[in-house]
This record gives sequence, C-alpha cells and structure tokens, in this order.
Amino acid sequence: MRAESDTIGVPMKPVSLVTGLISFALLFTVHINAETKTLTVKIIDRQDHDTLYTYFVPGYSTGTTSTNVNCYGSTSNVNCSGSMTSAGTNIPARSGSFSVQGATFSLQLPDGRVAVVNCNSKFAERFAGPQGNRRSCRIPLVDDIQAEFSGDNAKLKWPVSIDGKKFQSETYKILGVLDKK
Repeated sequence: MRAESDTIGVPMKPVSLVTGLISFALLFTVHINAETKTLTVKIIDRQDHDTLYTYFVPGYSTGTTSTNVNCYGSTSNVNCSGSMTSAGTNIPARSGSFSVQGATFSLQLPDGRVAVVNCNSKFAERFAGPQGNRRSCRIPLVDDIQAEFSGDNAKLKWPVSIDGKKFQSETYKILGVLDKK
C-alpha cells in the first residue's frame, strides 16, 4: 500500500504517530522538571492571622540526653554506676522578615535548614460574594508532619485519625529556605 503524499509529492507521516511522539516528549520533559521531594519536617513556629502581618523567623533550641546505668549485686549488696551525655543546639532568630497574610510556618528540615511557608485563604465558591467565597487554609495541629516539596510549593500532610491511615493536606507557598546557622 502506498503512503499518501502532499501536493509536492513528499510522503506524509500518520498524524497519530507524530502526535504520540510529541505527547511523549512533552510528558518526559514535564516529568523531569516536576521533581518532588517528600521529607519529614517539624513545625518550629506557627502564626495565623486574617490580616496582613510581618512574620519573623524565630530562633529555636534542641537537646538530647542519653543515660546509661549499670547495676550488679548480690542478695545483700547492690552497686550501680552510670553516665549521662547531653548535646544541644541553639539557633538564634534570623534577620529579615516576610509580609504575609494567613497561616505561616517555619519548618525544620532534616538537614537543619528552615523552610518558611505560607498559605493565604483559598477561593471556594459559595455564592456569598467576594469575602464569603473564601475558606481558611487547613492547619495541622501536630508538629511532626510530611512535606512534599515541588517547585515553590510545599504540600503539607498530617495524620487525622487514631490509626494514622487518614491524612489531611494543604498546599503552602514556599517563601524562603534559610541555611542552618
């Protein structure tokens, strides 16, 4: 069977093959550029206001203590000895601020950096006029959460059921990622 040709006699490729190749190339490109990273993070500061406010990234401290006790003895005598080690980190407040509205969190990343994220109210059609068509951002009540970072967004996820199988989520805008000090 002969391939159809255009008006100047050059054989044409089937449109579906060309469309398929273009679609594959676009999907492959989008997949490379849309890399996401999911991390377990800790909320170290949170604020939520309906009006415009200035958010300052606070300082914070962490500490760990390890204790080791050894005891030995007989029926009438017991000897115990032990040791304890402590380690701590103090991070001072950061200079600079953000002018924001809505919910703002400082998220401590596993490598010690701090991501500042914000979520303003979202559009939700209720046929109630400009102010009535907004809903507040969902806010986690717990401090240890999952954050899926993609571009300049962070989708925060946290458990909301006793068995830990049901999750709530909200997408926040990343305002900045501060180096650990």
